[in-house]
Amino acid sequence: MAFSTAAQVRTRFDLKSASLPVVAVLLKTTDAAQFAAELAERVADAPGFFDNDPVLIDLALVREAEESIDFAAIVAVLREHRTLPVAVRGGNPAQMEAAHAAGLSLAPDAPPPRAEAPPAQEEPPEPAAETSVQVQEVIREVVHEVEVVREVPVAGPGTLVVDKPLRSGQQVYARGADLVVLAMVSFGAEVIADGNIHVYAPLRGRAIAGARGNTEARIFSTCMEPQLVSIAGIYRTTETALPDEVAGRPAQVRLEGEKLFIEPLRNPVRINPREIQ
Repeated sequence: MAFSTAAQVRTRFDLKSASLPVVAVLLKTTDAAQFAAELAERVADAPGFFDNDPVLIDLALVREAEESIDFAAIVAVLREHRTLPVAVRGGNPAQMEAAHAAGLSLAPDAPPPRAEAPPAQEEPPEPAAETSVQVQEVIREVVHEVEVVREVPVAGPGTLVVDKPLRSGQQVYARGADLVVLAMVSFGAEVIADGNIHVYAPLRGRAIAGARGNTEARIFSTCMEPQLVSIAGIYRTTETALPDEVAGRPAQVRLEGEKLFIEPLRNPVRINPREIQ
């Protein structure tokens, strides 16, 4: 007797979960025309800041508004500035339904701030001593009228090392860690880290340190020629040429208050390859 069995068919694709960094745009008005005008004005000095970045529209500040929101117009405005609106969060039921009808996915609301409980003590503390409680604070910082929500602090152990050149269109993200790149970061490439970024080669692309709000993060390069640098949401493009003392030279980028400083590295160590055994 002959038996026939169905051959196992191999699929040509896999389905896997993934997470990607997005730009959060926190709306402060329901007027699409006003939003369009202010966004165009605020990004006029940095036309290349967005590069087809995915965008999450946050409605937390207009949740109680009675006026309806023209999501089709909002999406069109964002796309004009080279962004890709993909999701919405924080709105009331009517707003979320309208956003979904406009083709946006519904994202969960931002989590509330969390606090770390102090360690248990067997004996009560002395009167002069104070029990310290580290609170994870949510800071909302307005950068060019686009409000960046970030958690502070975000310092994590570990370092991601990349020893190959990064070409235009490539992106590397060191989540919860520092990033060390031992080769060139080309124009159009992007390096992102929650901690510091070290590039021991020409830095010609975009470098985003402290991506989740670490204001102490810094960016270092032995040849500073970036397309864009950003620390904790504060950014600077090189539409305006860098000073001669840092352009194409060893330099660092640090954040002080609301201002970025790009400074030369004094007396950088020079290593002769012949001395390395």
